[in-house]
Amino acid sequence: MSTRQDAIEDQNRRMLRARDAMDRTYAEPLDIPALARIAHVSESHFIRAFAATFHETPHRYLQRRRVERAMYLLRNTDRPVTEICFQVGFSSLGTFSRTFTAIVGETPTAHRRRGPIAPVPGCFVMAWTRPSATDRTAGSDRAIEQFRISSRPEPRRRFKS
Repeated sequence: MSTRQDAIEDQNRRMLRARDAMDRTYAEPLDIPALARIAHVSESHFIRAFAATFHETPHRYLQRRRVERAMYLLRNTDRPVTEICFQVGFSSLGTFSRTFTAIVGETPTAHRRRGPIAPVPGCFVMAWTRPSATDRTAGSDRAIEQFRISSRPEPRRRFKS
């Protein structure tokens, strides 16, 4: 393997390590210097390398991760929106609502009105409800409904004798 490929692979591993730390501690206050230390690079290099590796800035990734968790809590718990806001790591309800609306395409209250997430395997729910870095709409309900329809057992046919 060439030296250039080794350097790219090493950088990818460092960025994955930092992203894993963000996934584990998304609700805690995280800052760029701490994440850069995890990746063993300078702060400015960390921001550039993270964006080049994952096609979004570390700040945007962290916001999307927090909103993803908030989406789940809004639809599956009765906790107030304010409590969920602070639980997922936002320090301001206004920032939470604005960020949530920008990523999901609807307000937290409107998202809650959709009702609880349908009982399907958790891996499907995660894949369908995870906010995309590029798609700003929440079209997951249609996918969940399609899964429910396709997984229904065939009705028994009665034959006349």
